[in-house]
Amino acid sequence: MHPQHDHRIRLWLLVILECCIAGTGMCTKISASDAIHPSASKPNFLVILADDLGYSDLGCYGSEIKTPNLDRLAENGLRFTQFYNTARCWPTRGAMLTGYYAQEIRRDAFPSNPKQGQRARPAWAKLVTEYLRQEGYRNYHSGKWHIDGKPLKNGFDHSFEIGGGQNNYFKTNGITIDEKQIPPRDDFYVTESAADHAIACLKEHSEQFSNQPFFQYLAFTAPHFPLHAKQEDIDRYRDLYRVGWNQIRQSRFEKQRSMNMVQPTMSLPELELGPPYHFADAFEKLGPGEINRPLPWASLNETQQSFQASKMAIHAAMIDRIDREVGRVIEQLRSMKALENTLIFFLSDNGASAEIMVRGDGHDPEAPMGSAKTYLCLGPGWSNSSNTPFRRHKTWVHEGGISTPLIAHWPAGIQAKGELRNAPGHVIDITATMLELAGTSRPAQINNQPTPPSPAESLVPIFAKDGSRTRQELWWSHEANRALRAGDWKIVASGAEAPWELYDLSQDRAEQNNLAKSHPEKLKELTEKWESRTAEYERISKLD
Repeated sequence: MHPQHDHRIRLWLLVILECCIAGTGMCTKISASDAIHPSASKPNFLVILADDLGYSDLGCYGSEIKTPNLDRLAENGLRFTQFYNTARCWPTRGAMLTGYYAQEIRRDAFPSNPKQGQRARPAWAKLVTEYLRQEGYRNYHSGKWHIDGKPLKNGFDHSFEIGGGQNNYFKTNGITIDEKQIPPRDDFYVTESAADHAIACLKEHSEQFSNQPFFQYLAFTAPHFPLHAKQEDIDRYRDLYRVGWNQIRQSRFEKQRSMNMVQPTMSLPELELGPPYHFADAFEKLGPGEINRPLPWASLNETQQSFQASKMAIHAAMIDRIDREVGRVIEQLRSMKALENTLIFFLSDNGASAEIMVRGDGHDPEAPMGSAKTYLCLGPGWSNSSNTPFRRHKTWVHEGGISTPLIAHWPAGIQAKGELRNAPGHVIDITATMLELAGTSRPAQINNQPTPPSPAESLVPIFAKDGSRTRQELWWSHEANRALRAGDWKIVASGAEAPWELYDLSQDRAEQNNLAKSHPEKLKELTEKWESRTAEYERISKLD
C-alpha cells in the first residue's frame, strides 16, 4: 500500500477512535440479541455505486478511460448488458436499498401527485440493512446518502455521510462520521476519503467481528458535477479528448460491438435536445466555451473545443480515481481473506448528465478547470458519448437515462468468469439478491400490517454457468417521463403531453424506429399495463 494512503487510513482510524470517546457508539459491538443468525458461510456484500456514470464510461463497457481494477472484476465475474436504474439519484438509492420502486416508498412522484417527490418512507419500507442485521451482518455506509432518515437509524453500524448537497470535492463541509462533523483538511478529496472510511470499517470488522458477515455500501459522488479532480489525475487525460465527442462515441461503440455487448446500431445525436433544466445565468458565468447542445464537434470554434475537451478530461479523471480507490478496497478484502466470499456489485445511479448549472461556491473562470474554485458540468455533448450507444440522458427514461453498467464479482458463488448477461434487471433486484443469499426474507407483516409484495427478483439464477432469468415487466416514472418494458417491448414518453413511443428492444435498443403507428395493438396493451401498474404502486404508496 502507498505510504500516503496508509497514513490517511490511520488518520481516519484516529477520527473513528475520537468518535468512540465522544460517545457516538462507533465501536460498539453488536449484541447477542442483534446477531440472531450469524453464519460464516453467508456471503459478504460490497455494493459500489457511482453517481452520474454513463453506460460506456468503464473500460470493460467500451471506454478509453483506464479502469483496470473494475475491468478485472468483470474478467473474473459478470457484466450485465441490460441492467437499469431509475434515471435519478435519490430514487435509485431508495429503490436499491429497499427492493421497491421509489414511487411505492414515497421517494419519487407519480404524474398524478408531482409533489410526493422525496417524502419519508412508510414503516414497512425498511432498508435491506435491517434484515441483514437480523442475520448477524454488520453494515457499513461510506459516501453519498440521499435517502430519508439517517444511516445509523436505518441499520448501519458506521457511516461516512456525504450530504445530498455536496458541492465541492475538496471540502469537508457537511460530511460526518457517525453524525459527527469531520474537521477540515488541506489534503481532502472526497472520493479518496469515502474509500478510506470503507477500508477503516473493513479493518475494524476483520479485527473485531471476523466471525460475522458484513455489508459495505460505498457510494461515491463521482463523477457527478461539479467536475472536480486532482491535477495528477486530470493530467493523464489532458489531450485525449481534443478529437471530440463524435469520434469518442464512435470508438466506444466499435469497442462495445467487438465485445458483443450491443446491437449493430447506435442512436443518432439529438442536436436540438439540451439540458433538462435551463439556467441562463450559468452560461454568463461559464463563458464562451460552454454550449448546451451536442453539435457536431467540427462546428465548434477553438475556444469551445478546448473548453469542452478539458471538461471531459476531468470527467475521465474522476472515473479513473474511482477505479483506483476501488482497487484499494479490493486489496483490503484480499488482505483480510474476504474477497473469495464477498459478492461485489458495481453500478451507477442514472445515466450521464446533460445538466449545466453553477451552484455551491460558484465558478471562477480564472481558476484551473477542475479545481476547487470552478464549477463545471459535463453537458449534453459528452453525456451523449458517455451513454453510448443509447439515447438521451439522466432524468429521461429512454435507454440512455436508465441503463447502467453492472459488474458482479463473487469467486465463491459465481461460476461464470468474464461472461455477459443479457437478461434485464433493475436496481430493486440488488436487495432481493442479498436477502436470498443471506437466507432471509421480509416478514409477512410489519407493525401488524401486511407487507406489500416487492416487484424485485433475485439475480441469483443468473449467477450460474449459462444462467438466465425471464423478467416479465419493468416500470418507470420520473418527472412525467414514463416507460414500461415487457419482454423485449418498451413504451416510453417524455413529459406529460408527449405521446407514447414503442420500440422492439430486441432489434432496436437505440430507440430509433418508433413502432407506435405500425403496432397499435401492442401499444395499447403496454399502455394499459403501465396505467395498471401505476395505479397499483400509487395504492401501495398510501399504505402506512
